[in-house]
Parts: sequence; structure tokens; C-alpha cells
Amino acid sequence: AKVGARQVGSTFKPIVYSLAIQEGWSPCTKIPNVPVTIHFDDKDWTPRNSTPKKFDGQMMTIKRGLAMSVNYITAYIMKQFGPEAAVTVARRLGITAKLDPYPSICLGTPDITVFEMVGAYSAFANKGTWNEPIFVTRIEDRNGKVLAEFIPKKVEVMDEEKSYVMLEMLKGVTQFGTGVGLRSAPFNFISPIAGKTGTTQHNADGWFMGITPDLVSGCWVGGDDPIIHFYNMEEGQGSKMALPIWGLYMKKVWTDPKLKISKGDFQKPSKKITIELNCPKETEDGEDP
Repeated sequence: AKVGARQVGSTFKPIVYSLAIQEGWSPCTKIPNVPVTIHFDDKDWTPRNSTPKKFDGQMMTIKRGLAMSVNYITAYIMKQFGPEAAVTVARRLGITAKLDPYPSICLGTPDITVFEMVGAYSAFANKGTWNEPIFVTRIEDRNGKVLAEFIPKKVEVMDEEKSYVMLEMLKGVTQFGTGVGLRSAPFNFISPIAGKTGTTQHNADGWFMGITPDLVSGCWVGGDDPIIHFYNMEEGQGSKMALPIWGLYMKKVWTDPKLKISKGDFQKPSKKITIELNCPKETEDGEDP
């Protein structure tokens, strides 16, 4: 989890979307779900969608774009802010992996460890502050005398309101997006869950990042070598590879009273939220007028 870095796929997209939210965009902001071409380094880059074509050409909220992992919407946001801005935010979120500032990083081309991805997502749950993940907080001798104490680094990545908006965006993933499988058998979760699925090229890696109010966990599924992969998206996507493992794990976590992991909703900011969150009703088949 801390050493092996693998391509992260769409789990990188929330970092790109956070650029828009930090600039005051609302999850309800609508943009057209059409191809986007980014001219960079004397080349044109036009990513393809992997979502159902029935949504192509429609106006779509960015909340739905993230929930359904729509490449056109992500590329549009990347075009507005640029890859250097995405790299800067990723660094502030504790990601030290090599990040080439090319537009394609918005679709998750970098290789990053599960350890660093979980740390990055923790900032959304921690009111916008990244805390350096550490295993040992202090060392004591047999008499209880503290021999060493380790204080994690802290970086304020975004303010409390913006991080809460990001959580609302990511809750859409499990409400009507690619992570909606957590709401049906065998899991049937009803608790608020923010999260993001991820799938990489040739279905070699499947990811799911899950956020609850006091626990952030990540799951990666893949082979030692990327040549090991699924042949199609039916089984070879994050929602089918990694999400079920996360779901089984969380069922055990939530049924263990000793852990005291909350099933409640995320805490709202102390100050009034100024960004619009009440989008048109989101459904599996599309947005209501």
C-alpha cells in the first residue's frame, strides 16, 4: 500500500474537480457533455468518453459528471485550469509520486500508491486540511516515559466550505453514479458515503476510495504486472473489482462496536454555505428537468 504505485485512473478526477470548487463553482454548474480538445505542447489531445452514449450532447451538472466519471466533463475542467494547477493541488494533498503536467493526468495516468491516495482523500473529510499519515505517534519506555513523539505535518488545502462541497459531490458517486452498487445487495448501505471508483487502461487496475465521517479507506485490485488484466469493462472496472471488497470490509467495520465508526452524515461547516448544493434531482437515467 505504501510502496507499490499503480495507475490510479478516475480516482484522480476529484483532485481536478476541486480546482473548480475552490474557484466557487457549484456542483450544479452545467456544462455540455461533448468532446473537448486541449492544445498542449504543440499537440491536440481529445479524450473519449467511456460512459453511455445516451448522455452525449446533453447539458450535465459537474456533480453528475463526477458521479458518472464522464471524461468529457473532466477534460473541460482541466482545460479551464491547466495541468500545472492540478499538480499543485496534488502536491498539497501529500502526493509525492511523479506527476507530469500533461492534460491527460486528469484521467488518472499517474502511478500513485494506495497510501498516498487515501491520505489525499482524507483532506476532504478533514475540513480541507491534509494531515501527513503516520503509523507511530510516540515511543515510550516500559515506565511510560515518552522517548520520542512524532507530530504529523498539516497543510490547509481548501477551506471548510469547499471541502464540504467536495464531499457532497463525492456522495453522488454512491447515490446515483458508478458506486451505486453499495446501495443494493449484498451491502444495502443506507449511510452517507462519499467515494470514487477508478479503472485504468486495458482494465488492468480497479480502485475504490471510500469516505465516511471518521474513516477514509482505499482499495486497489490488480496484478503484479499491468499485462495481467480483464478483457472487458463488464467485470474489469473499479465498481466490479474494488468496490465489492471495500463494501465487505465496511460491513465488518460498521458491525464492530469496538471501532465506533459513525454511520452519520458529514458535519456541515459552522458558517453558512454560500455555494448552491440543491441541484435538480439526479437519477440513474438522467436529470429531471
